[in-house]
Amino acid sequence: MITKVTKWGNSLAVRIPLAVAKETQLCVGETVNLSSCDGQIVIAPVRQQRYQLAELLKGITPRNLHAEVSSGAVVGKEGW
Repeated sequence: MITKVTKWGNSLAVRIPLAVAKETQLCVGETVNLSSCDGQIVIAPVRQQRYQLAELLKGITPRNLHAEVSSGAVVGKEGW
């Protein structure tokens, strides 16, 4: 797809057409990684890894499981 580079303040800007945004599941306000490779500009969405509790719990073994940790005396109303 061909588009134009425009001026935006002291920078240059490229509009991302809606069709490309939908295809890449890019939304307004989302973070992207901007890089260059062999003289080409590469814009890629930065996807935060989503963790599932069950997957995280699978990583706990008797070897890496630690005992309860004391954080000191109760302060305020957070007593258990």
